[in-house]
Amino acid sequence: MNDVIRVHAVISGHVQGVFFRVETKRKADDCDVCGWVRNRPDGSVEAVFEGERDRVEEVLSWCRQGPPAARVDGVKILEQALTGDCRGFDIVY
Repeated sequence: MNDVIRVHAVISGHVQGVFFRVETKRKADDCDVCGWVRNRPDGSVEAVFEGERDRVEEVLSWCRQGPPAARVDGVKILEQALTGDCRGFDIVY
């Protein structure tokens, strides 16, 4: 059985105004990963992903590329403790 993990990610580069949040939600939904994504005031995108390790890693791999108009310079990842309250994936405004 695949273990369940929770990670906090900050994606930097040209990642706002390029549908990064919408496409992140689409990828997370496709991978059955819950959590949220939002823009940060510094121009980066922040997200939390929780789910089976291989599925979370698939979403993170996608985040390293992003949608076609994005330019990802870096992805900082911090593993977090599971909360158990994660339901669905949301875009936070």
